[in-house]
Amino acid sequence: MTEYLDVDVRPILRAGGEPFSTIMAAVESAKPGQGIRLYAPFKPVPLFGVMAGKGFAHSATEIGGGDWQVLFTPTGAPAEGLAPKAQASAKWPESKVRLDTRELDPPEPMIRILAAAETLGAGETLTAFLSREPVFLFPQLEKRGYNWLGGFLPDGVTYELTVRAPS
Repeated sequence: MTEYLDVDVRPILRAGGEPFSTIMAAVESAKPGQGIRLYAPFKPVPLFGVMAGKGFAHSATEIGGGDWQVLFTPTGAPAEGLAPKAQASAKWPESKVRLDTRELDPPEPMIRILAAAETLGAGETLTAFLSREPVFLFPQLEKRGYNWLGGFLPDGVTYELTVRAPS
């Protein structure tokens, strides 16, 4: 039976905060085989793909008053869309396009990355630098058939995203 670490982001969101870093800190602190039980004031659909990329399946249940409980259960392997950078970089070509969107306000980084991705040929890549992890971009890339890799650079504030067009 899976043990779950409880993460309630409702107070963070009510205060106008961004809970993503809290959720990722819980993922990092979870013991092997431990899941995350998330409480949120809405169904966090964009988070499902992010967590799948980190090796978690999800099960969402509305618990009343518009609140949701989502169980993220470890599956043992990350989803293919978010393969570890070291593995994929050996197979992916050099980026055709490089974008620096760190100074842009949302949703402009997502708009520019999706527009640039449309210019890629089969199997070509682009690299973008962002000021945050683009959790709302991931489902859009998936829907369009793109693969991606991403992670924070050692500076801890720049998120590097590489997107590969379908072959």
